[in-house]
Amino acid sequence: MTALRAAFANDHRVRLLQGAGELFPALIEAMDAALADIQFETYIFDCTGAGASVAEALMRAARRGVRTQLVVDGVGTGPLPPEWAARLRGAGVHLRVYSPLGPLGLLLPQRWRRLHRKLCVVDGRLLFCGGINVLDDFHDPNYGVLAAPRFDFAVQATGSLVTAASETMEQLWWRMQAVRDARQRRLPQALQDLRAASAARDAAEAACAGAMRAALVLRDNVRNRSRIEKAYRRAIGAARHEVIIANAYFLPGGKLRRALVMAARRGVRVRLLLQGKYEYFMQYHAARPVYGALLEAGVEIYEYAPSFLHAKVAVIDAHGERPWATVGSSNLDPLSLLLAREANVVVEDAAFAQDLRQRLVHAMQNAGQRMDPARYAGRPLRQRVLDRIAFGLMRLALWVTGKQY
Repeated sequence: MTALRAAFANDHRVRLLQGAGELFPALIEAMDAALADIQFETYIFDCTGAGASVAEALMRAARRGVRTQLVVDGVGTGPLPPEWAARLRGAGVHLRVYSPLGPLGLLLPQRWRRLHRKLCVVDGRLLFCGGINVLDDFHDPNYGVLAAPRFDFAVQATGSLVTAASETMEQLWWRMQAVRDARQRRLPQALQDLRAASAARDAAEAACAGAMRAALVLRDNVRNRSRIEKAYRRAIGAARHEVIIANAYFLPGGKLRRALVMAARRGVRVRLLLQGKYEYFMQYHAARPVYGALLEAGVEIYEYAPSFLHAKVAVIDAHGERPWATVGSSNLDPLSLLLAREANVVVEDAAFAQDLRQRLVHAMQNAGQRMDPARYAGRPLRQRVLDRIAFGLMRLALWVTGKQY
């Protein structure tokens, strides 16, 4: 797989899953059938409500001798409640925290690089990938009980890309082990772990090189800095009929914005389903200054109102000759596209693309509020000021990190 284009073949089966209500039962069934190995990475691991059932499945697998590796993010999850951490480790789950914040927290820009991907590989044969955290659909750590379920997607997949996912997760695991060894001054062991990570990386790239109908597209801060954004831009540039994107935190850079504007101007119907329910000040308000040029070009923007929209998906030309769809963890904003570790699955399959399209169109028609260009242009001064403040803060944050977007 090159940075610009993934090659596709017929060795995959990819199933679309909507929300934790569909993902968790499939995930638990796979874990309960695991024979040898479970690799799990997630940004948030919350044991409230339905999240506890995933934790219980991991512990059941570990108790019967399945090697169970769990990596959670140091910001998204933070320290697990002591009771759950003790139970997981007591059952034999190998638990690690990616980039714990330390005493200075997020004051250090290097701590802004987070593990945001949501991946699980069972026995090296079954992959789960998407935007869904281990988090109950009706619970939010900051807002409590939700009136409607969170809107999000994942996929369950078999085929060649499972090897690529497994190898990249193993690579991260050994790199984290190497850092731990170095901090404890076990330098020979650290060098051995780094060599293992390098071998895992080479194997992952070799796995990605074969022809695949579905591809795993990764984003990191080493070799894969822009793969996900380039995959989006290439697909949008090839669109002939329709582009539908549902994205939680939408603040695309100039190249991606121009790709959307150019698609709309050449007659492609472009629809965006974005957050309408306020979640975070920065992400919500910083995105709004970019809406003007999109609306002027004819892009349709719908805001999802019943609950938090957390999806990171897109479907292009579902009924055309070259259907394209992606489901993953990457938002279209600078935090995801420039800093975080992300993972998306890209699928070129008519039935899959049409399934995703149907669900997104249903959400736009039944739960989305279309943004009126005139109303947007005449929004109150206070809102304009907040939008510009958030946009300026985002640009300042990028300047601090030395990134261009």
